[in-house]
Amino acid sequence: MDLSNRTVLIVGGTSGIGRELARRFAAAGSTVAVGGRSPEALSELAEEGFGTIGVDVTDSVSVASFRDTVLARYPELDTVVTMSGVMVLEDLRDPAHFEAAATTIDTNLLGTIRVIDAFTPHLVRRGAGTFITVTSGIAFLPFPPMPSYAASKAAVHAYSEALRAQLDGTGVDVVELVPPAVATAGQEQVNPHALPLDDFATEVMDLLGTEPTPREILVDRVLMHRWAERDGTYDDLVAQRSKALAMLPSRQGQR
Repeated sequence: MDLSNRTVLIVGGTSGIGRELARRFAAAGSTVAVGGRSPEALSELAEEGFGTIGVDVTDSVSVASFRDTVLARYPELDTVVTMSGVMVLEDLRDPAHFEAAATTIDTNLLGTIRVIDAFTPHLVRRGAGTFITVTSGIAFLPFPPMPSYAASKAAVHAYSEALRAQLDGTGVDVVELVPPAVATAGQEQVNPHALPLDDFATEVMDLLGTEPTPREILVDRVLMHRWAERDGTYDDLVAQRSKALAMLPSRQGQR
């Protein structure tokens, strides 16, 4: 992928990984626009020189209006990164968790589908372009305290595979970015082994710039997650990660 002359839209790019990737694409020479819900974050990004547009990926009307605004401003749009997401703890013994599950699926999975649906006709008409979907190492190696997050990201992986097959021959590529735990949004406090954001972004941009661009962007730190089943380490790693269930409020004090 030529990173120096693209028109890139990053949906959910107001913080963390998305915000850093926006800066990296811009530094490489691409035109970058960012979509998100936070007016404050969008204002900060506008001050940095990014195009900014508000959007709520859980609202189909908002996504449609967002699409129209983006394409009016950026008719040469050729790259859409969809990475809006929420990550929350859920206690499956408590029926009240369903609200968190519904929000997670609506944002992470259905939000991704809404954005892809909105921009597929444009990219297909161009005859060239790229969707970059964002999943997680947790899609391949579940983290039991976050079941709906894992399920949503596994679903986005499967959806990306199907999307790639259906867009074959149109000139539109589908690339899946699979982050490990990255030191952003408080992850560094929960996981001292989280990969520094700067290191992660550097490795991602290097991989995106290879020819041909891999279907899955797998930094070194996520390989143990991605290939756990193949390597025969899956059961042991899930058991190890299940120890984190102790962080659920209902498990506090249990042995």
